[in-house]
Amino acid sequence: MTLYEKINADLLTAMKEKAEIKVGALRLLKAAIMKFEVSGDKKVDATDEDVMKIIAREVKQRKDSIEAFKKGGRNELAAKEEAELKILEAYLPEQLSEEVITQMINQAINQTGATSKAAFGKVMGVVMGMTKGQADGQTVSRLVGQLLK
Repeated sequence: MTLYEKINADLLTAMKEKAEIKVGALRLLKAAIMKFEVSGDKKVDATDEDVMKIIAREVKQRKDSIEAFKKGGRNELAAKEEAELKILEAYLPEQLSEEVITQMINQAINQTGATSKAAFGKVMGVVMGMTKGQADGQTVSRLVGQLLK
């Protein structure tokens, strides 16, 4: 079963259970996947990797929305976004710990020969390729910035 098929099956289950927030989150996710599939010259089927990228983008949007709603004093909307965020994160692979990410960054620094912040982009590119959706870009960026002086 592909990830997209699992999302569809979970959507049907959530609809039967009348789980409004889960239905809403999965419908938005399904719409984003369908938009991806028809966005090019011809319709393509989204691979599991494509679906993971879409989920990661949706998770990032939820995190940004939560922050904005909290700044604006809209805690009820922030709570809704947080509930959707938990639902979406369940479809992502387990996130790597900061210790593991730091080890990957050190490996990337050695691999690229980086010695200063001027090589930030090179190191980020290597590390993000190594993590493949298992680490948040902001976390990686922060850790790379700390390690490159």
